[in-house]
Amino acid sequence: MRALLYLAVLVLAVLIVPSILRAWRRGAKSASRTQHDELVKDPVCQTYILVSRAVTTEVGGVPTHFCSRECAARYARGDSRR
Repeated sequence: MRALLYLAVLVLAVLIVPSILRAWRRGAKSASRTQHDELVKDPVCQTYILVSRAVTTEVGGVPTHFCSRECAARYARGDSRR
């Protein structure tokens, strides 16, 4: 009886493990292709934010990143002190 149980577990492992390994390899390849997000400093409040989450406006043709719309508005008004 134990031999049948061991045989069933072995068959399941042989059928399932290769598909799990293929999915794991596919996930590892796609993760290595993702672009790393960059931290930038808000010129108004001096906090660091991810570029992907920043409010970005062009100032003098250069993209400038802010942590919020409020900081971007303060920068536009020239009120960049805390």
